[in-house]
Amino acid sequence: MLADEKLKRINELANKSKGEGLNKAEKTEQQELRQEYLKNVRKSFKNQLKGMTVVDPNGKDVTPKKLKEMQENEKKH
Repeated sequence: MLADEKLKRINELANKSKGEGLNKAEKTEQQELRQEYLKNVRKSFKNQLKGMTVVDPNGKDVTPKKLKEMQENEKKH
């Protein structure tokens, strides 16, 4: 998870951008923080998927093959 300080800074930069605007260094910082945030969101989402099983109304496991492969690869590591 992203540190609270970084999330706070992302919000500060967003508010400043809407108001007075950002200088070049702040724009670069904002992009770097956004990329780090998105990386963490994607990682968290993948971890949630790895623990998921899809079951149809009849109780049959219909988890997609790609997800099963990802889960198997995780078990090997």
